Amino acid sequence: MSEHTLTVAGVTVDTRHWIGGERVASAGTFVDVSPIDGSVLGEIARGTAAEASAAVAAARAAFPGWAATPRAERARILHAVADAVEKRIEDLSIVETHDNGALLRSHRRGVMPRVAHNFRFFADRLVDLGHDDFDTRGHTNHVSWDPAGPCVLITPWNAPLMLATWKIAPALAAGNTVILKPAEWSPLTASLFADIAAEAGLPAGVLNVVQGYGAEAGNALVSHLDVRRISFTGSVPTAKTIAAAAAANLVPASFELGGKSPLLVFADADLDLAVDLAVEQYDNAGQVCLAATRILVEETIAQEFTRRFTEKASALRQGDPRDETTDIGPNIHTRQLEKIDGFVQRALAAGARAVIGGRRGEGQYYAPTLLTDVAQDSEIVQEEVFGPVLTLQTFTDEDEAVRLANDTRFGLAATVATGDRGRAARVTDRLVAGTVWVNCFFVRDLQAPFGGSRHSGVGREGGTWSFDFYCDLKNTVTAPKGWRDHG
Repeated sequence: MSEHTLTVAGVTVDTRHWIGGERVASAGTFVDVSPIDGSVLGEIARGTAAEASAAVAAARAAFPGWAATPRAERARILHAVADAVEKRIEDLSIVETHDNGALLRSHRRGVMPRVAHNFRFFADRLVDLGHDDFDTRGHTNHVSWDPAGPCVLITPWNAPLMLATWKIAPALAAGNTVILKPAEWSPLTASLFADIAAEAGLPAGVLNVVQGYGAEAGNALVSHLDVRRISFTGSVPTAKTIAAAAAANLVPASFELGGKSPLLVFADADLDLAVDLAVEQYDNAGQVCLAATRILVEETIAQEFTRRFTEKASALRQGDPRDETTDIGPNIHTRQLEKIDGFVQRALAAGARAVIGGRRGEGQYYAPTLLTDVAQDSEIVQEEVFGPVLTLQTFTDEDEAVRLANDTRFGLAATVATGDRGRAARVTDRLVAGTVWVNCFFVRDLQAPFGGSRHSGVGREGGTWSFDFYCDLKNTVTAPKGWRDHG
């Protein structure tokens, strides 16, 4: 074992950056801590402007060759990456569970298989991507999807590798090269993935990984003159900083930001289904941007809904995420835990009532919480907590339900529980959200557009929308005249 590697439950991970197909150390490091028990996983190379610049240079150097690689060959390599990921699902699952505290069973059964699917989907989509030709007064218009260049991708800590590859796969499929900056609280699977991708045949410099702590590396990346696309998932304040840097260089940027999504439960809904949907919002210890954290229930069924919800939520098992019987694991970091508790304690001080929870547990665990008696303009209703904290409010009719649902600065998602198809159509038409689920939650197809409205984001990803972002579309107009016959 070298000084630049660490071992997580038998899985070896390199702690250095991955730049130009080589491991690169830094003068400084930062500590990576497991949220499961607070143990130190290791010292991670701390990137600076120097490493950021080196990664962009490597991506720029690799770009012409990768962009010129025929589509079928790029697709073949991306499928090979997916094959390699599938062979390492167990290793990736173990490392990510230790690094970010999400359930091991979820990583094994859903999250890591989705990582492989991200590459397969966009590889196949690349091959099928049309060159749309059309006629204008005898002139031929030929539309082509040209690679844009080096792309900076900055990703969050709540589903580190899945969300990273949700950006990496279409960027690479489009013919771009990538500089990934993973979240400082969960960097390990990005590093492990770099080795996996290289072993699968991804050329040197096509994917680069720069680890950072604080803003130094990130600021250097998003302000670099050779960067052609920026995609960020994270907080609104950070997005504003990135947007300013991107604007200075006129670099297109895509943002997937926070949410404060509603779950609307009407009296005609299947109540057991509605309760199941509400309890599901505690998934990943509430660290899901799409979570419907504001439960809005029709007044006539509120008491019965609350009773059933309390019974079901109280049966959730909170504990070690490596245990198959655990339903809710820890929160990612002590700073995040303090933030969550701050929201709850301020809400309680302002008159909210905790139906369940409302307190910290031992270590980095926060009890699943439901707060009632909350005002619409209160902090707990308006701001994203990003923890296992839900609020419950009531409404009397559709108009009030929609008004309450739309009354935040966010617009990422919404969920509707109703037994009336007409009502479902009326309500969903009026909701401000990038995704609306009716009588279901978290059903995602990579063909569909994904993104948020208002402060929940800018742009859409998924399907052809990803290629729209990661490509420069070019239209070539050719006249029918002026040709010489050289035959």
